[in-house]
Amino acid sequence: MLTPSGPDLAEVPPPRLRLVDRLPDPAAGAIRPTTVRPAPARTTRLDTAARTLLLRLLQELHGGRLTIVEHDGTTTTHGDLGHPDGLDVTVRLHTAAVWREVAGKGSRGLGESYVDGWWTTDDLVGLMRLLVRNLDGLDRLRNRWTKVSSPVADTWRRLRPPSKRRDRREIAAHYDLGNDFFELFLDPTMAYSCGLFTSPDATLAQAQVTKYDRLLRSIDLQPGEHLLEIGTGWGGLAVHAAQIFGARVTTTTISVEQHRYATELVNLLGLQDQITVLLDDYRDLTGTYDKLVSVEMVEAVDWRDHDAFFGACNRLLEPGGRMAIQAITVADSRFARVRHTEDFVKRHIFPGSCIPSVDAITRSCSRSGDFWLTRLDEFPQHYAETLHRWGQALDANAEEARTRGYDDALLRLWAFYLAYCEGAFAERYVSLVQLVLDRPGAVPTTLEVRP
Repeated sequence: MLTPSGPDLAEVPPPRLRLVDRLPDPAAGAIRPTTVRPAPARTTRLDTAARTLLLRLLQELHGGRLTIVEHDGTTTTHGDLGHPDGLDVTVRLHTAAVWREVAGKGSRGLGESYVDGWWTTDDLVGLMRLLVRNLDGLDRLRNRWTKVSSPVADTWRRLRPPSKRRDRREIAAHYDLGNDFFELFLDPTMAYSCGLFTSPDATLAQAQVTKYDRLLRSIDLQPGEHLLEIGTGWGGLAVHAAQIFGARVTTTTISVEQHRYATELVNLLGLQDQITVLLDDYRDLTGTYDKLVSVEMVEAVDWRDHDAFFGACNRLLEPGGRMAIQAITVADSRFARVRHTEDFVKRHIFPGSCIPSVDAITRSCSRSGDFWLTRLDEFPQHYAETLHRWGQALDANAEEARTRGYDDALLRLWAFYLAYCEGAFAERYVSLVQLVLDRPGAVPTTLEVRP
């Protein structure tokens, strides 16, 4: 195998395509808010009732201090600063309607009212972290209910047939928002997934290259081997595997915008003989490959389609082949509930998404093929840092985003989304894992202690 030179490769990333003049076709289905709801001026009985309920719940707040300044100047303080992290957050409500939004719709109501400008805060990430710290009791209650209801409900839910057309529509809703939007906050590698930081001083581009190297080393990718990538993104990993590891790469996506960008990048770099970029569903792929990699694509696979996905991966790998997956995960105890719960992210960012658990992945692999799980590593804090840097970059480029046609409502939507996710990773409510799965015959030939 060629020896990658590590994070220094990020100093000379692949050239970034400039797509400022290529705004997305509105008919593509991307989620792009253009209007907001005006803040209600009147306080209704429902607002008052919701306020009473939520203030009662806030009496039990722990893990930090939350100060709420209401539209009429009323101020209440909840929790304390006894937690080691010392979270101290102030929220300002510009209408009493926020109470009913949150009481009635949970994270959806919180996010939607933020997008509408109904409330502001001095620390959006801190607020998300504080809320996550207080979910344990609610989660236990919801998980118990799911345990009782799922045996019946899931029988009915499984009747939903798979649909490639629906999958493409749901991918377009997010990834076809516009390449020129994503380049506002992604680093020059255009990697839209968790980077791995070798030090606090590492750049985001260096962290992404470290991630590429680690994944490709984990499957022992050799020069001349044929690598299949399911989920192209904007082509960074495919280019890295070809240029640095000397592999042949076939990569596929069902995002029209990503396919366009990756194809042009491959052509720009003169890698057409090494890299093939497909616009195909994973279920339609044929042939067999030496190695396989998929970075944060499984989250777009509905839980009812997990067996089809891992079955396809198994079928596409040669006997003795090896697969690496990078995936966002939830705790095994929460998977049965979150797989069919619509939160803010599922409604407004990733329609149709399903964050798996490690148990859900391994069980599906055992049902659908002959994979062995040979390695599992976890990096939640690296995703918190990645999201933090994305949020900073998007905020710094807000004026350029407006120039490119992206409105303030969309910017608030994404600010909330990035903070929502950063808080969840920082508190390990969700996690980031890399798994290596071998087909029988992939036998280690050397003694090694892997970092």
